[in-house]
Amino acid sequence: MAAEPANDAPYRLIDDVTFGEGVVVSPFTNLYGCRIGDETRVGPYVEIQRGVVIGARCKIQSHAFICSGVELEDEVFVGHGTLFINDKLPRATTDSGALKGEPDWELQRTVVERSAALGSGVVVLGGVRIGAGALVGAGAVVTNDVAAGETVMGVPARASADR
Repeated sequence: MAAEPANDAPYRLIDDVTFGEGVVVSPFTNLYGCRIGDETRVGPYVEIQRGVVIGARCKIQSHAFICSGVELEDEVFVGHGTLFINDKLPRATTDSGALKGEPDWELQRTVVERSAALGSGVVVLGGVRIGAGALVGAGAVVTNDVAAGETVMGVPARASADR
């Protein structure tokens, strides 16, 4: 594993990241506490949070947000502005009005399997699995699992035959 990305770019926050060989990270990125596999490319204005695992030869386009609890297997494409969500019950405060902290929510894990592709502007809710080779159309909201090789689109994302 490499200690840093293969390239130099200004304005990056990189903290406690494990890099594979040949990883390229663009400027204006926040990467912390994650693992990024060999030859992956991370575009500008991307945030990858603590505990995320990114496979080898992935391409993550600009403005993507990949939160804790997400795993991208090898060769996954993440389009511009794609967002992952890891909380099914988002609230700022508890029922008593106290600011929520770590013990007040349950992390929802999400897996995107090998060679899946997520179009620009996709939103992926927590706790889903997107199968190997699946294609999620631009702007879709993924609320349920997507089968391997399936193409889905829309809000909520469904197979084109279901439309």
